[in-house]
Amino acid sequence: MKEQIIQEDKMVEEVLDLSAGRNNKLNESWLAMFGFWTKMILRKIFGENVNVPVQIKGSRSEIESFANSLAREKRYMEAISKYGLNDARTYKYRSELDGATRKFERDTGLKWPFK
Repeated sequence: MKEQIIQEDKMVEEVLDLSAGRNNKLNESWLAMFGFWTKMILRKIFGENVNVPVQIKGSRSEIESFANSLAREKRYMEAISKYGLNDARTYKYRSELDGATRKFERDTGLKWPFK
C-alpha cells in the first residue's frame, strides 16, 4: 500500500506511524507518544494555541480512519458541552464516535487512546 504523510508544520520533529500495529513496532513508549500526540492534535482542533510538530504516516485507510475518529471525538465532546451527557444528540454522536474508533482499531490494529 502507498504510504501518505500529513504535515502540520514545516519543521517536523516527530513521526506518528499508524502502521506500527501492523509492523509489530508497538511498545509502551510508542503508545504513550500516540496518546500524547492525539491529545495535542485534539487541543489544536479545539482552537488552543499549541504547536503540533508531527507527521502522521500510514496507509490511506489508516490516516482516513484516524482523521475521522478525531472529527467524531471533537463532535462528541462539543455535544457533551452543549447538550450534556443525557441528551439524545450526545448519544448519537457517541455512537458515531464508537463506530469510527472501531474502524480505526480494525484498520490500524491500535486501540483508540480515549474511552
